[in-house]
Amino acid sequence: MNTSVREYDAKLDSKKRITLRGCIFEYYHVKEKEDGTILLEPRELREPFRISENTLHMMDTAVENIKAEITSDEIDLSEF
Repeated sequence: MNTSVREYDAKLDSKKRITLRGCIFEYYHVKEKEDGTILLEPRELREPFRISENTLHMMDTAVENIKAEITSDEIDLSEF
């Protein structure tokens, strides 16, 4: 069950905005319901997972080396 951590009254300013105090997140998803209830859900905006150009180039080189059978000697991992 979710419990309230803080509760306070807020007022709309002249531009119809509400100020939230002590927010943890910078972005929120807002849901306005028919009864006037406003629900805020925190959102974290981040860049999608992306592999750098340098890493992609290194991977391509590694695959080319494997296909050309340019590899190092095998490593004995039996003692681990």
